[in-house]
Amino acid sequence: MVNRQKVEEGVRLLLEGLGENLKREGLLETPSRIARMYEEIFGGTEEDPKDHLKKTFHLPNNELIVEKDIFFHSMCEHHMMPFFGKAHVAYIPDGKAVGLSKLARTVDTYAKRLQVQERMTAQIADALMEHLQPKGAAVFIEAEHMCMTMRGIKKPGSKTVTFVTRGEFVDNDILQRRFFLMVRRNEG
Repeated sequence: MVNRQKVEEGVRLLLEGLGENLKREGLLETPSRIARMYEEIFGGTEEDPKDHLKKTFHLPNNELIVEKDIFFHSMCEHHMMPFFGKAHVAYIPDGKAVGLSKLARTVDTYAKRLQVQERMTAQIADALMEHLQPKGAAVFIEAEHMCMTMRGIKKPGSKTVTFVTRGEFVDNDILQRRFFLMVRRNEG
C-alpha cells in the first residue's frame, strides 16, 4: 500500500536535493501529484492475480490459447524509471479457461509494481500454472527500458526480450514454435 504522506515527504526531500525551489509555482503541487500517481502505477501491490484467474469456464478441448500484444508499462526497481512493451501470454487448458481480459489483467497486476522484467515474466507464467492448472504456459515479453534510453548507454529503441515456459512448453520445440508463429502472425 502506498503511504501518500511518506511519498510526499520523500519527493520534497528529492526536490531539495536537486536544488529546486519548493515554493516555485510549478512545484507547489508536485509532491501530492507524484503521490497520487504512485498510488495508480503501483496499484498492483494491492492486487492478487488469483482474483483475475479464479472465475473459469469449462472448455471441452485443450487447444493452445494465446493473448498477444498486451501493452503494459512498469517501473524498474533498480532506477525507478519506466519500462514498457508487449506481453504475449499462452496456456494449454486442462478442461478450464478464463476470459481473455483476465490474462491482460494478470499482466497489469504484475506490471503495476516496482519490478524487473525477468521476474515479471516468470510471475505471470507461475500465476497461470498455480491458479488455472493448465497443461502448460508460456510468456514472452519484449520491452524498452528508459534506464537504457535516457541514461547510461543511451540506446533508444533497444528491446529486452524474456521468455518463460512451464509445463508442456518446457523443452517442447514444436509447441514453442507454434506459440511464436501465433505471436508473430500479422505483424506489421
